[in-house]
Amino acid sequence: MKGWLAVLAVTLGIFSLVTTEILPIGLLTPIGEDFRITAGTAGLTMTLPGFVAALAAPAVTVAAGRLDRRVLLCGLMVVLALADVLAATAQAYWAVLVSRILVGLVIGAFWAIGSGLATRLVGPARAGTATAVIFSAVPLGSVLGVPAGTFVGELLGWRAAFAVMGVFTLGVLAALALSLPPLPSAGGTRLDVLREMTRGRATRLGLLVTVLVVLAHFGTYTYVTPLLRQVTQVSPELITVFLLVYGTAGIAGNFAAGAAIARDLRLTFLAAAGLIGVATCALPFAGDSRAGALVLLVIWGFAYGAVPVCSGTWFAKAAPRYPEAASVLFTSSFQATLSAGALLGGFVVDAVSVPAVMLAGGAVALLAVAVLSRARPA
Repeated sequence: MKGWLAVLAVTLGIFSLVTTEILPIGLLTPIGEDFRITAGTAGLTMTLPGFVAALAAPAVTVAAGRLDRRVLLCGLMVVLALADVLAATAQAYWAVLVSRILVGLVIGAFWAIGSGLATRLVGPARAGTATAVIFSAVPLGSVLGVPAGTFVGELLGWRAAFAVMGVFTLGVLAALALSLPPLPSAGGTRLDVLREMTRGRATRLGLLVTVLVVLAHFGTYTYVTPLLRQVTQVSPELITVFLLVYGTAGIAGNFAAGAAIARDLRLTFLAAAGLIGVATCALPFAGDSRAGALVLLVIWGFAYGAVPVCSGTWFAKAAPRYPEAASVLFTSSFQATLSAGALLGGFVVDAVSVPAVMLAGGAVALLAVAVLSRARPA
């Protein structure tokens, strides 16, 4: 029983960091207005954490190989709570960016280590179920975290949303401290293992497709709130509902993909990329009506819910002997591309328009479809 409580605590930890990472998506407009910056510049709040996380994932797993994982995970929650407080009290935009750097450090380290603890917490026989529970924190962050944060931001101000996350993170810290057993190092990831993995054909294909799909998604989803305001002309209060529907569809997509990849991983990944491409390309045209925008968000959310499980499974199958290294590679590639997507999307938004970034992101997603269509089954 205590093992499952520990799994739940790790899941809550990942939920906290995922929610904190993508929280600005629903708050970009008020953040930009408060500091008198453009939507593209405000998008840096999405860019910085991913780049830092991409570096932190391999760095921490290699450098902290002998440190007890329980101590490490608890320490990371302290840093995340401090980052939330810094964002909530920031009087200048640079302070917000510093807080986002701290968030990125926690994301890379916590995800790379925490996502691989299932076997040690509940044993190999139930590790699969425990891993699924831990991964469920990703869509739940979209379903519950972002809409709730957006609601709090509209009601009490964007700073209050970060303050609430700080309090929640302290609760997660207590849960981790009470439920996790001592977790001494079981052998850290080595740099030579990571280098060897990147030489494999399956790994390189997984990297390419992950980069394209995640680039397309976060290059567009980061700016979905401005799109809903400008094109669909949705009220701030209703945007929360739209994001909640999107996140709910993401949970459905996550579990649907879990069943589908057992039959055909490549085809499942291909379908997810294709639906993201179609939905984002259609939004500038069909998104001028609330019904059209809502339908496309459901399709988009369902498709993206499949992406993390498809990508993570792909890397795990490419390196079955090195599960922690596979987790590190998945985390680094995912987070680096998340940031690149938000950054490049910001350039397009500032230089052209929000609808233009949707079309550009859709084209990149469809390029991933073309790559997977030509690939041999994985």
